Order: sequence, then C-alpha cells, then structure tokens
Amino acid sequence: MKQRREANTCFSPIRSAEHRVVNFVMRLMINSVKPLSNYGSLPSMAKMWDTMQGYHEMQLKITAGLRLIDISQAAKETTDEHHERTIQLWAVVQEWHTQFDKMVSHQKEYIRALNSWLKLNLIPIESSLKEKVSSPPRPQNPPIQTLLLAWHDLLDKLPDEHAKSAIYNFAAVLHTIVQQQDDELGYKAKMEESRRSLERKQRQYNKWLSEYLNKKTPSEETESASIDDRVHKDELMVEREFVVENAKKKLEDDTETWQRQCIQVREKSLTNLKTRLPELFRALSDFGLASSEMYNNLRAISHPQNQKRKETIS
Repeated sequence: MKQRREANTCFSPIRSAEHRVVNFVMRLMINSVKPLSNYGSLPSMAKMWDTMQGYHEMQLKITAGLRLIDISQAAKETTDEHHERTIQLWAVVQEWHTQFDKMVSHQKEYIRALNSWLKLNLIPIESSLKEKVSSPPRPQNPPIQTLLLAWHDLLDKLPDEHAKSAIYNFAAVLHTIVQQQDDELGYKAKMEESRRSLERKQRQYNKWLSEYLNKKTPSEETESASIDDRVHKDELMVEREFVVENAKKKLEDDTETWQRQCIQVREKSLTNLKTRLPELFRALSDFGLASSEMYNNLRAISHPQNQKRKETIS
C-alpha cells in the first residue's frame, strides 16, 4: 500500500502534465482551424468557387457555339507555330489534371489527418491509478469535431472524379490532335521533298535535252546515220521524259495525301472539340457549384447561431 501511495504521488503530476499538454495542443488546433469558419477561408473559398462556377458556365455557353463553325473558313493547313501551340496546350492540360488531383487529394488528406488526431486526443488516458487529476476533463464532443466530420463527409461527396476524368479526356483529345498534326507535317515534308526532286530532275532533263537536240542538228554525219541510231536516240529521250513524269506523278500523289490529311485534321479536331470541350466545362461547372455549396454548408455548421437567426428572420 505504501508503494502504491508513493506511485500515485509520483504519477499524479505526470498525468496532470499530460492533460495540460493535450489541452494546450487542442486549443492550438481549434484556434488554427477556427479562423477558417469565422472570417477566413470558408467564406472566401465559397465565394471563389461560386465565381469559378460562373466562369465555367460562360465557357460552356461559348463552346456550344462550336457547332456553328464553318470548317471551310478554317486554316487550310497546320503551321509549325500552330503545332507548337497545340503541344503547349496539351502540356498545360496534363499539368492541370495533375494539380487538380493534388488539390483534391491533399485537402482530403489534411481533413482526414485532423480528424484522426482529434479522435486520438478525445480518448481518455487509461490508467490503473485512480488518482484524481487536478486539470479539467477534456470535452468529448468539441465544436471543431462536428465541423471536421462534416468537412470530411462533404469532401467525399464532391464530383471530383468526374471533373478529373473530363480534364484527362480533354488532354487525350489534344494528344490525338498533336499526333494527327505530326502526320500532316510529315506528309507536307514528304511533298516538299518530292517537289525539290522534281525540280532537280526537270533541270537535269532540260540540260540533257538541250545538249541532245544540239547533237541532232543535221550534218553530213547525222544524214548518213542509220535509222537504228535515230530510234535509239528517241528511246533515250523517252526514258529521260519517263523519269520526269514519274517525279511529277509522285509529287501529285504526295500533294493529294497531304491535302487529304489537312482536311481530316480539321474535321477530326473540330469533332473532338465539339464533344470534349462542353463535357469539360460542364464537369468543372458542376464541381465549382458543389464546392461552393460545400463551403457554404461548412460555414453554416460553424455558425449555427447565425443560421438559426436567418431562419427565424425568413
């Protein structure tokens, strides 16, 4: 018994210190989260997402006008600058998807960590020593717990997966457009190479023809030449002309392939944008609306007196 009393005497200050430390940390935590609901982040976040939702609604209306675009008035081909801008946009949308995912997941992790910490510190410290502690007992249901639990539940209900999917799909569309533009530019390079080849062969043929015709000027030697020699020379001319004609045909085929790809790139790009852009801004508008409502609900939870007062007035 004497040892038990001595143990009680020794552990009593320790338990008392434990409670004081936990209560102090609890007050720090509550004071750090409380400004969110009073005059800090919750109202500001609600207003921000409401504004964002309005912008996305306007963007949705603008993209609806894509169906009225006359593709015949669009650019006939993809320029290197246009292609570079498409690649930049694709990279930006990919980064957008990454950062959006981080924004949602980090917020969920933060609120989940606060909830876990709060649960741990609401569990009474068990002890076989029944010594009474001088420090006041901790509240088992502090107001901040209601806010954090509601915050956690509302975050899980946000349509973030739908928004992430829409951004991802839009990035995939841009990637497809980039690949199609790559093909178009490749066909254009091939066509230009065929044009240079034709010009080179045409010059060679013209030079050869000039020399050949000079050699065919009537003279005593050519008059005495056999018919077989003349036929042979004409065959040489046909062969040279055939090389040039083949080069012309290749240029025509390459030009037709390139022009056909230009049309396909414009048509497929417009079709994809008509589908994905409205889907993207509709999903973002829904997410903005849900986020604004979430922060307004959290603000109401953190100010139940104000909410009751509004209901009484109304």
